[in-house]
Amino acid sequence: MSQLTRPLIREPFGTPPQRGMIDPEHAKRIRTVIQLARMIGEKMLGIPDVLDKDVERTPEREKKIAATVKAMKMSGKLGFADMSVEELARQVSAELFGFGPLDRFIENDEISEIMVNGPYIIFVELDGKMTETGHKFLDDEHVTRVIQRIVRPLGRNVGPNDPLVDARLPDGSRVNAAVSPCTLDGPSITIRKFKRSKIELGDLVNFGSMSPQMAEFLKALVATRHNVVVSGGTGSGKTTLINAMSRFINNDERVVTIEDAAELQLTQRNVVRMESKKPTREDPVEITIRDCLVNSLRMRPERILIGECRSAEALDMLQAMNTGHDGSMTTVHSNSPRDSISRLETLALMGGIGLPIDVIRKQIATAVHFIVQASRLRDGSRKVTYITEVQGMEGKTVTLSDIFRFEETGMRDGKVVGKHMGCGNRPKAMENIERHGIRLPPNLFFGGS
Repeated sequence: MSQLTRPLIREPFGTPPQRGMIDPEHAKRIRTVIQLARMIGEKMLGIPDVLDKDVERTPEREKKIAATVKAMKMSGKLGFADMSVEELARQVSAELFGFGPLDRFIENDEISEIMVNGPYIIFVELDGKMTETGHKFLDDEHVTRVIQRIVRPLGRNVGPNDPLVDARLPDGSRVNAAVSPCTLDGPSITIRKFKRSKIELGDLVNFGSMSPQMAEFLKALVATRHNVVVSGGTGSGKTTLINAMSRFINNDERVVTIEDAAELQLTQRNVVRMESKKPTREDPVEITIRDCLVNSLRMRPERILIGECRSAEALDMLQAMNTGHDGSMTTVHSNSPRDSISRLETLALMGGIGLPIDVIRKQIATAVHFIVQASRLRDGSRKVTYITEVQGMEGKTVTLSDIFRFEETGMRDGKVVGKHMGCGNRPKAMENIERHGIRLPPNLFFGGS
């Protein structure tokens, strides 16, 4: 595994903190790697303008690169006595076939997020903590070249006329990139990485994200086709949770997934995956989540999974949940189950059809059965902090009942200490669960773990 961090340099007084800088020796190393990659690509592999193309990585090419680097290093043409042949060849390969300085982070399964703030500042999220790596790009052009390599296979472009772009890596990791004139300190890249192995509810129990009782209850909710909204902030694990819950969808059910960038990883066969389309200069047509959702209703779905409701599609989702698409799931950005109700109200009002707020609340109260709150705590850990049942309306208020919650008791060695508790409330949904032949222990909703 290549080194994840480098020592942070002391930057000269007056260096803009959000821009940063690169010291001459570091810049020389990167420039040498880029020149070597271009020379090997054009002369040894016979590919002109190699750095501006998508070149397939093959074992034969990797061997040729390693042999060339070794020969040049042994002849004294490269210098860098403190850098091994293997590391130098790896960096050259990253420039030719991969994503330059980001390859080392993409390959590391322990890193969950990569953040490039201009060419000289790269942060990663490792074990829930943000860490500046000390690794750098050579300049703005170097970052932009990597962005182009990410978006080009998807038929997209980035530049002054298209400065904002959403994309994904071949493994499904979500990518957002922004360039000038929308960024002031250089091109920006944000990569939300996918776990190579699929996370199960049992894994989340082992991680301490939820209790075994919560996992057992969520499994029953999905199997018995209850509509679930997963609520939480950015990076709280909402998509991971829906992926884990989706394992319990019956293989006989037809499922349609709709996302801005495909992240859901269902294992069933009868699944149609849809993705929205952003307008570009070459193709100004936009296809929104709402467009995909309206179309999906003609595809005979039994369940609809929307990666995230963030606009007027929330109203269509509520109507779909209310008209025979039981067992549907989506996520919303909010900080608590009660806040997620307000968030859904706001999003539904964006539909622009003039429904009174009372009507929208009744739609929510009948469409959404449970809210699962995912939170990223201050120590970086991710936990399911609430499983809350939507029990209907009381006057003009949507009534909620907490079934499980995470009760924090303090901090120890920099870690949040607490336990998941059953709130002692028997869900109304138990009647439906038992009608499906599922028997849960009577004491499931009491006590903690």
